[in-house]
Amino acid sequence: MSAPPVEVAQQASAPAGPAAVNTARMLATESTADIGNWMSHGRTWGEDRFSPLDQINDGNVGELGLAWYDDLATTRGVQATPLVIDGVLYNESIYNIVTAYDAATGAKLWTYDPQVGPEWARLACCGPSSRGIAAWNGKIIIGALDGRLIAVDAATGEEVWTTQTFSTEGLLGAYSITGAPRVYDGKVVIGNGGADYGVRGFVSAFDAETGEQLWKFFLVPGNPADGPDGEASDSAMEIAMPTWHGEWWRYGGGGTAWDSFAYDPDLNLVYIGTGNGSPQMWHFRSDGRGDNLFLCSIVAVDATTGEYKWHYQMVPEEDWDYTCTQPIVTADLEIGGETRQVLMQAPKNGFFYVIDRATGELVSAESYVSVNTWASHVDMATGRPVLQPGAHNTTTPHIMNPSWLAAHTWHPMSYSPDTGLVYLSAQEQGSVYANAEDGEFTFVRHRSNSGMQRTNMPELRAQLQEEINAAEKGYLLAWNPVTQSEAWRVPYRVPGSGGVLATAGNLLVQGTIDKTLAIYAADTGAKLWEMDIDQAPVAGPITYMVDGVQYIAINAGWGGSPVYNLGPFSTSSAKLLVFRLGATGVELPPPPPPSDLPRPPWLTATEDQVERGRALYGDSCVRCHGENAVGGMKDLRWMTQETRAQFNDIVLRGIYADRGMIGFGDVLSEEDASAIHAFLIARANEDYADAAHP
Repeated sequence: MSAPPVEVAQQASAPAGPAAVNTARMLATESTADIGNWMSHGRTWGEDRFSPLDQINDGNVGELGLAWYDDLATTRGVQATPLVIDGVLYNESIYNIVTAYDAATGAKLWTYDPQVGPEWARLACCGPSSRGIAAWNGKIIIGALDGRLIAVDAATGEEVWTTQTFSTEGLLGAYSITGAPRVYDGKVVIGNGGADYGVRGFVSAFDAETGEQLWKFFLVPGNPADGPDGEASDSAMEIAMPTWHGEWWRYGGGGTAWDSFAYDPDLNLVYIGTGNGSPQMWHFRSDGRGDNLFLCSIVAVDATTGEYKWHYQMVPEEDWDYTCTQPIVTADLEIGGETRQVLMQAPKNGFFYVIDRATGELVSAESYVSVNTWASHVDMATGRPVLQPGAHNTTTPHIMNPSWLAAHTWHPMSYSPDTGLVYLSAQEQGSVYANAEDGEFTFVRHRSNSGMQRTNMPELRAQLQEEINAAEKGYLLAWNPVTQSEAWRVPYRVPGSGGVLATAGNLLVQGTIDKTLAIYAADTGAKLWEMDIDQAPVAGPITYMVDGVQYIAINAGWGGSPVYNLGPFSTSSAKLLVFRLGATGVELPPPPPPSDLPRPPWLTATEDQVERGRALYGDSCVRCHGENAVGGMKDLRWMTQETRAQFNDIVLRGIYADRGMIGFGDVLSEEDASAIHAFLIARANEDYADAAHP
């Protein structure tokens, strides 16, 4: 995109109070006045997460030290990207609690708590975390987990306006917001989650000054009998409707846009990355027929009106819980001797896409992981994937890799115009897939409605899981989007490392699954610096400058996709960490001492109870606590005797609600909870000897 002349940009960028972000400033992020700020989720509207700051660089990064930190007083995942505007750092913790700090010293200026109910820790698919906030014209804008869009005064933290973006009644109550709102030229754009629970995805835009809704765009069709919605998406739904079959609207359809947006101000286009289907299994969702637009697609709409402009679907016939809600990055690339205005995305399915951002034309697509049991390649003539034999699910268990665990999760990626490389956290984690038998699928609100069978052919499943565990990989990947080839990689012991930041100092910053913050040379991948922080950050790092001093900041709080081979994994409380050159004297508290794994009780339940518990666990628990009860935010194999004694009270009646574990008594019975506990006891006994004595 073109920027105004620097002298004009500098004049327009003069701050008029805290968080005085406007269009002129966002078009001049490289100007002297704003080069040190981080004013939007991805720094620029193109979401490249590249900073031109180079005071901290590959020659002096060894002098980096901890300048200040704030303990966020939670052991849950903290995923937000902070903002820094004119010397103030704005950060978001769990349950959308926002705090403003002096960005140089860490002194707290104010805290705003929107009082999100603890029940939303369960009602949202993956916990009470958020990926960030937005700023505009003196306001900090929060997309709350419970669907409220809230603007607070950046100077005081006092509420200015609030708008409810979705209904919380009935089936519609399965929505949630975990993504960061974006503001494009005074319009707040926000999506939502909930496809796993059965909703119809949509994106809406609101006036940043008043909270008034400006447009709404549905991403999948509704009930044909209801006719047009009367929304900006009506013309797009005419395209989408013929690609759906059966009675999908009974289950919502899915397609939620929970955290993937970019914006081109010259084209006035908003790019929306959409999610998986609901139910996840195509057989139950659409009678196993049709492409199901606009699932797992990028949809471009007019920023002013929400009018449909174009789409590109990465995953027709979506059957694998694939989402295309991973970060979208815009860039101008020299391809085939000409400059192409493109957007880039590395979604769950393992292919890296380069797409013309004006037209939606596919420029190129290649797999960025070494294993892809889903598709062999993308046909450039049609733009469609060529599916591998047996890719679609049947009732026979088979391995899908990439799986719902993703070749690339939501973790932010970055693009450096200096190196021409895109950087992302890649992983190879398969999962066992199978359709439920006809008649077995029952839709239950506020439960994962996958349509999967999780217990049949146990011997085959055990064999497949062994193969999956042996093949699991995680690595930091540098990818050349012009040649569609790997430049270099940094392997990790297991998947789970976080988002990345690239800088003009030839630095690449990433929180790692090894409980460190690491910095690499952006051109070669050589490790330059690393610090043990007793946390595995998944959030995107940022860098900023205050009074001529450059800082690096990151939220360090583990929470994300489960890892098969991680083993027992405990961390200190989540923290906001801020570093600068030459900083000394600030020390993190020592980590808690490791505790011995509690010996699980002997299994007394029947095999039928265990298998029933396995199925119920897959429907209600797997998203937070891990496939096959391994990993997750709390590894339930290693509960204490006290916790086991209270298991049904915890699961059904929510006695740990203050810790984020709300009761499931509305969807589970006493017998259900006991069956789940029996499954967890069985799993603990299977793994105890190896886990306790590695």
